[in-house]
Amino acid sequence: MILLASNENPLGMPESARRAAAAALQGAGHYPDSNGTALKHALSARLDVPMDWLTLGCGSSEILELAAQVCVQPGEGVVYSRYGFVVYGQAAAHAHARSTVVPARDFGHDLAAMRAAVGEDTRLVFIANPNNPTGTFLEAAALLDFLESLPAGVTVLLDEAYTEYLAPAQRYDSIAWVRRFPHLIVARTFSKAYGLAGMRIGYGVAQPALAARLNARRPRFNVSTPAQAAAVAALGDDAFLARSYQLNHVGRAQLENGLHELRLASIPSAGNFLMVQVGEGRTVHARLLAAGIEVALLDNYGLPQWLRITVGLPEQNAAVLAALRDHAPAR
Repeated sequence: MILLASNENPLGMPESARRAAAAALQGAGHYPDSNGTALKHALSARLDVPMDWLTLGCGSSEILELAAQVCVQPGEGVVYSRYGFVVYGQAAAHAHARSTVVPARDFGHDLAAMRAAVGEDTRLVFIANPNNPTGTFLEAAALLDFLESLPAGVTVLLDEAYTEYLAPAQRYDSIAWVRRFPHLIVARTFSKAYGLAGMRIGYGVAQPALAARLNARRPRFNVSTPAQAAAVAALGDDAFLARSYQLNHVGRAQLENGLHELRLASIPSAGNFLMVQVGEGRTVHARLLAAGIEVALLDNYGLPQWLRITVGLPEQNAAVLAALRDHAPAR
């Protein structure tokens, strides 16, 4: 089976991380370091922030959940975009918050409409950049203007799960924004470009007062010993990260060009996936499964005519394009 449904790195786990996780298993009879000291040291050095600005999570999804639990009281407001990551709504529901889902603009965030939706009882805004599942990207200037416009009592969770895949011209320094805005949380993950999806490890960066609240709510042993060791190794494996970026850059272009030739519409993506319009999404999805290819249905986002395809290895990309050829519009 060719697995192109979950935006995983097609290179898999880096060998450096595999070795580190295997070695860490020797100590798996003991509880993990509840503070993640070694990983926080590595992240502190990489990001140039103090260790007490960091919160480790079971994937970045746990950081999203913690943000809702810490920042929002039952009945208060959470704002996010219509096609924002499905966990935003779940996190709001788990916190018994009131969700305001703002209509999208060109399948991405409409920051002006989101700002207008922020009310007196709004406590948290979720923004993903790039966005999943659409792949849309917000320019730094627009994001910064949005942050500057918010009242002091509103926290923003900036979800950067795919930030390592951004082109050089798209990159911006969100960590510098954390230093400026005491109500900003930047969430990142090792599941995507770093190839550790099965290890379930991510982190949040926030000023110490907010980070302390997140850590106070965080389960004590939420990140396993092998996951911490693998993340330290992956963070230091610059060659693997560069290879992952390049493979995605070339592979995404391969899929974009192939879909264009098939006359299948796709949304320009800044991540490691493409959202493609296929007509009857469930029908095409079933036929791809029958051909041994798994991609993502988007019914739960209200996008039944679309599928999301993870960028794979060159031969995997070619296989999904060949399988889609039967579903292309007639010329």
